[in-house]
Amino acid sequence: MQKLVLLLLLTISFHSSAQEISTVTFAKKRFTVCCIDLDKQSLQLFWRDDSATPFKSFEVLDRWLHRRGRKLTFAMNAGMYHHDFSPVGLYVQGGKELRPLNLNKGEGNFFLRPNGVFAVTDSGACVIESSTYPVIKKTTLLATQSGPMLILDGQIHPAFHPESQSRLFRNGVGVTSPEQVVFAISEEPVNFYEFAELFRDALRCKNALFLDGNISSLYSSGLKRSDKKMDLGTIIATTDVL
Repeated sequence: MQKLVLLLLLTISFHSSAQEISTVTFAKKRFTVCCIDLDKQSLQLFWRDDSATPFKSFEVLDRWLHRRGRKLTFAMNAGMYHHDFSPVGLYVQGGKELRPLNLNKGEGNFFLRPNGVFAVTDSGACVIESSTYPVIKKTTLLATQSGPMLILDGQIHPAFHPESQSRLFRNGVGVTSPEQVVFAISEEPVNFYEFAELFRDALRCKNALFLDGNISSLYSSGLKRSDKKMDLGTIIATTDVL
């Protein structure tokens, strides 16, 4: 018999009309989860400023936004990057492809197949396996590629093991519908299988994508939180007027 889903316990919550951020306990591990309603708020990707200088931090990005009459409300690191902070894989910002899809073979989490793409298109949000991206390319407004997939068509990635001792802080993204996007970050080290279970069993995502490991960082105006672990590459965020 399949194991029953362990208790998902709400401990801290911030709610607005466009997003809800909660700290939860699942399978005795703590996570912070942010649900974005795309009918009410837009997601944006950020990488470099007007002089092509990488933002690297939530604080720098927020200052840049303030000079333009905006402010951060939610933000999270949005995928893996090279030493110059450029994305390892596909990066689409404002409907423009600034880095191409990466289907190369290689070492490390990004290249653990299947890997995937989180995208927002004319039809809403999706998480898809990387090789299928060309199907939605023409309608994509925003996209970031990472790996591995956590959940693909309701199944946990076959390379994950429940007893793995590789436990790190991790963050990822899933979708529950074209309008509902779910971001999660672990508040203590977890292995890939434990993180994938959160998305499948607690957050009810049929498809979810790993974004990164120990650099995993969160900004939330509602929680008054702005992580400063290390320099970041691309950042996914929601903003509001000042």
